[in-house]
Amino acid sequence: MSEEEKVKDVKLSKEVILEKLKEVVDPEIGIDVVNLGLIYELDIRPDNTVYVKMTMTTPGCPLTMWLLKAVEEKILEIPGVKDAEIELTFDPPWTPERISEEYKKKLGLL
Repeated sequence: MSEEEKVKDVKLSKEVILEKLKEVVDPEIGIDVVNLGLIYELDIRPDNTVYVKMTMTTPGCPLTMWLLKAVEEKILEIPGVKDAEIELTFDPPWTPERISEEYKKKLGLL
């Protein structure tokens, strides 16, 4: 089976992309960008370009460029993805309430 045929067999889904993005861990906090609540929006365009709108925990985060690049690289590793478009936003600002329930429990926030 050629690479092109394999790509056609892969069904891109938000679930697949979110699972892959769980591999991107904020080194300062030790939680992945999905469970940390940094991913605000995720869209798979008809041409298989993946659009992600995300934020950082603070506007002055020193790891902003590293995290944006890591998210883009992980998305591009997924078979069938044509391109990745990452948009950074601070509207609305991130708050600890955005952390997943599972990680709130682990961090003792519940």
